[in-house]
Amino acid sequence: MRCSIQGMSRVILLNKPFGVVCQFSEDGLHPTLKSFLPVPGVYPAGRLDTDSEGLVVLTDDGVLQERVADPRFTKEKTYWVQVEKIPSETALDELREGVDLGRMVTLPARVRIIPEPEELWVRSPPIRYRQTIPTAWLELKIREGKNRQIRRMTAKIGYPTLRLIRYAVGPWSLQGLAPGEWKEVDSVDGQEP
Repeated sequence: MRCSIQGMSRVILLNKPFGVVCQFSEDGLHPTLKSFLPVPGVYPAGRLDTDSEGLVVLTDDGVLQERVADPRFTKEKTYWVQVEKIPSETALDELREGVDLGRMVTLPARVRIIPEPEELWVRSPPIRYRQTIPTAWLELKIREGKNRQIRRMTAKIGYPTLRLIRYAVGPWSLQGLAPGEWKEVDSVDGQEP
């Protein structure tokens, strides 16, 4: 374990595949992070649902782990979100203003419609397609990370999420990582050591 006092924290970026549980202990039903990351002593800084894909930041530094996961520290998270139907500008404005999810109102999100990302990989299993219902891709940026928040937000405005990929957390992104791949980066600016 590296000493975080001297700035030597380990930070690992993993592209978590669909269907993988965001924990190291076995759950008996799904593969876990242990199946992809043979690095002892690191833990996820925030979670990603089993049916979501993409960037998981792991570290051996508890202080850094909290700074990445806790919304008080405003690490913006960027998601690629495939939704059912084509959202109207009015619907996107609802996301930009904050969505009332019952027990909470989300902070305003930054959102825009984007073309299907070029770096996108084939998901296994694929999402369900319906010939009569078009889909759209959104780039959605939030500073929170409540349980299933993005899925709840898009459903609330009438555009259910079909596929959810976390592309970036703060300075770190998935760029160059295929599903199941990982790399170690510098803890300060997100660059490889």
